Amino acid sequence: MNITILGAGNIGGTLGGKWSQAGHQVRFGVRDPQSEKARALRVKLPGAVVEPTGQAIPPGDVILFAVPSAAVEGIVRENNRALAGKIVIDATNNFGAPIVNSLLTILKQVPTARAYRAFNALGWEIFAQPQFKGTLADLFYCGPEDIQTRGEIERLIYDVGLRPIWVGGLDRALVVDALGTLWVTLSFQRGMGRRLALKLLQE
Repeated sequence: MNITILGAGNIGGTLGGKWSQAGHQVRFGVRDPQSEKARALRVKLPGAVVEPTGQAIPPGDVILFAVPSAAVEGIVRENNRALAGKIVIDATNNFGAPIVNSLLTILKQVPTARAYRAFNALGWEIFAQPQFKGTLADLFYCGPEDIQTRGEIERLIYDVGLRPIWVGGLDRALVVDALGTLWVTLSFQRGMGRRLALKLLQE
């Protein structure tokens, strides 16, 4: 797949590296391709395509938002036509706000986007190393039930090394948000550290 990652931080850089290794075509869209973060990303991922956001979005079939939540509205406003009809993954978090995700911000201006909430409830260290003594961590996500689109999302989750767990449609976004809040609470407020993940067990 052609994947555009918006953002050059730890989340986007780690996922981009995993997806590149899995054979996907990955590019990064950033506000300033000459910024310190963008230069560090090129060092971490030699050969990575890092370009202005407006150039990076059109070639992507899948667009991952891995930017600060405050930046989402401006990006969507400036690129709403290019985002139309694309698979959009919201990995942003605005902890402390009434709504943690950016789904409404995206869909208000791009109602045709096939939006999913994923990659928001774990730290980048888990994306880098998703196994715990041979057991894969789970990645809980939500979004449209469309089988083909969900299959593409789950392929991306598997390619990172995680097990996908579909929670439901976008009406379940607050459930996925709550898992992110739980991760932050346990990792930082309870002092359990960032090497912490979630696992669904059933019989």
